[in-house]
Amino acid sequence: MIPAARVAAAIEVLEDVEARRRPVADALKDWGLSHRFAGSKDRAAIADLVFDALRLRASARWIMGAESARATMLGALTRARGLGVEAIAALFSGEGHAPAALTEAERARLAAASLEGAPDHVAGDYPEWLAPAFAAAYGEAAVAEGQALARRAPVDLRVNTLKTTREKALAALAHLGVAPTSLSPVGLRIALAAEQRAPALAAEPAYVKGQIEIQDEGSQLAALLAGARAGDQVLDLCAGGGGKTLALAAQMENRGQIYATDSDGRRLTPIYARLERAGARNVQVRAPKGRASAIGDLAQRCDVVLVDAPCTGTGAWRRNPDAKWRVRPGALEQRIADQDRVLGEAAACVKPGGLVLYVTCSVLIEENEARVAAFLSTHPGFSALDATALCRRAALPELARFASRHGPGLRLSPATSGTDGFFVAALARA
Repeated sequence: MIPAARVAAAIEVLEDVEARRRPVADALKDWGLSHRFAGSKDRAAIADLVFDALRLRASARWIMGAESARATMLGALTRARGLGVEAIAALFSGEGHAPAALTEAERARLAAASLEGAPDHVAGDYPEWLAPAFAAAYGEAAVAEGQALARRAPVDLRVNTLKTTREKALAALAHLGVAPTSLSPVGLRIALAAEQRAPALAAEPAYVKGQIEIQDEGSQLAALLAGARAGDQVLDLCAGGGGKTLALAAQMENRGQIYATDSDGRRLTPIYARLERAGARNVQVRAPKGRASAIGDLAQRCDVVLVDAPCTGTGAWRRNPDAKWRVRPGALEQRIADQDRVLGEAAACVKPGGLVLYVTCSVLIEENEARVAAFLSTHPGFSALDATALCRRAALPELARFASRHGPGLRLSPATSGTDGFFVAALARA
């Protein structure tokens, strides 16, 4: 496919996402199935165009003065890829499979390409209804934080220390341009240029052998902050696909016991193959069975309970840009209820002297500091560790500089730590 045809296809996918309000991955898959002539490189290029447009949807539409998929793509081409009017006009020629030619009004908008006078939610590319929440969380830095969440994320890897060292993994993956992460002692990073394809990691021997896992540096740090030690009894209460479970197994050197469970057993499906590949032998998967509790026997038995709570995912918008335009106030209310519920379950399982580690990939106070405050108000036997104590406990004292100014806990974000947006708080049982 020629570049102009790829742009036309991307606009078609954006129209489908808008019309049917569904995940972009589904729309891209359906487009590929109905256009089998498109090769893998074409599909990857189209996906990149679509994701760029979704990351910058608000500012792209402001520039173009319209809310169509075409306007979104036009604005994104100049915002994300720095294309000038003539370069964009060559793609929008109206010839063959190219989109219709630019109008004079579109040319004028692209020539100006200005965000002057744009409100914060437009300049920061986040939903208008979340503007008060961003202002509360970040104050004058709200726009900068939103812009950082609208950039393409790097590929982060966690070295599985059960099988190798970071130095050996660096050597094995040197051809991919990997570099050590700045905060996680077990992380590697592959920076990606605007149009660069992510490497096919599943074909790398280091991945096949279980020596590396794909995991954002912020997620790695959240697991490390649990401070799990060899011999501990640990519960991963919202384990999902098992990313943090695997990280905990490596921290604990395959000693002690990890119980991995999730309220939705379907989310646990990938964990079995991942555990085998990683060589993690101290994990017991507790899939839910009807109404019977999968963890009823763990009351007050656990040294650490990790709560990777269900949330709006606002901190992961770099990787899931369509999600920020689909989230609605009702979803936030539901997530808050879920968070309070799982924190209550966690409290029942941690033993005296133990710790609940509350984690979200959200940047919203409502899901983070406010949930910790609500929990402490109803659980007098618990207290929150301050940032310094939490980081020292995990032997990561340098992370204390990310202490939240809204209450106990740490805040990570693309703008401050170069990671996805994460919140981590530790709740100790007396």
